[in-house]
Amino acid sequence: MRILVIKLGYSETLDREIGKVPSLGDVLRTTPILSALKEKFADSHISWLVSPHAEPLLHANPLIDRLLVWDEFVPYQLMREKIDILINLEKIPGVCALADMIDAWTKYGFRFDSVTGQYHAYEKGLTFIDYLEKKDAVKETEQCWQQVLVEMLGVPWREQECIIGYRPKSGTRYDIGLNCQVGSKWPSKAMSMEKWQTLGDKLGADGFKLSWQQGLKDLYEYMDWINSCDVLITHDSLGLHIALAMKKKVVALFGSTGYREVFMYHRGIVVEARSACPKKPCYQSSCSYKPFCMDGIGTGEILSALAQIGRGGTP
Repeated sequence: MRILVIKLGYSETLDREIGKVPSLGDVLRTTPILSALKEKFADSHISWLVSPHAEPLLHANPLIDRLLVWDEFVPYQLMREKIDILINLEKIPGVCALADMIDAWTKYGFRFDSVTGQYHAYEKGLTFIDYLEKKDAVKETEQCWQQVLVEMLGVPWREQECIIGYRPKSGTRYDIGLNCQVGSKWPSKAMSMEKWQTLGDKLGADGFKLSWQQGLKDLYEYMDWINSCDVLITHDSLGLHIALAMKKKVVALFGSTGYREVFMYHRGIVVEARSACPKKPCYQSSCSYKPFCMDGIGTGEILSALAQIGRGGTP
């Protein structure tokens, strides 16, 4: 059974957003489908097409038999291969058109709409369209993102884990890591640095051994840094998904995005921003509403969540 997963990271699978800045966290949090595929098709050979930016997140993944990194030649190769199952999780129209041209017996996820020139969904992907429409209407979802992906394949949701192949060189050295920055794609996810500094001062005064975010220019260094922390305090960002994949305890700060989309695997506590904004969660990269939702997170709330998770789990 030859299976091809297309997840480059250029579009959020279950969000309307499409851009040219890779969403690395969206690639990593797709990996629960690997366990589901191996469960359903035990003898499968899985290939994964990924962008160069996200390749370190999938490198040496034990459930990926062939990792293909996007370049100008790979699409031509794939159009000549025979695939049993294709799963396209990118909404970029050109990638959807490529998925349509690949010779595959069964196709899941997104396809190209030749009338509108935009994405739509294969029959075994219409749940994604339903999810997007409901999200647009009510701004919240009942199912976590990982569950929707797994159940699309006809596999029961059993809390399949995110899987990371990289084996960090570091051991645990810090009590708490402060993952204080977000990528350029979603600046609205970030709490102000003034609040982070206040939080760091308080934690330092309480005797915790802290480490501020490191490895911003190298994914392998970033993964090493996260692995060096016992607990990670983080925005809804790549760091959150890496920490969960590494089975770290996390305190996750949410405001402009919905926390129900992310399954915490019983290792994380969510602190949701308090805001009167009628559009929260807005899923917008920037915000003009005052006061900004992430400013509604209090240091005391974070410390309370940290105390709970320090006792070994979520409430």
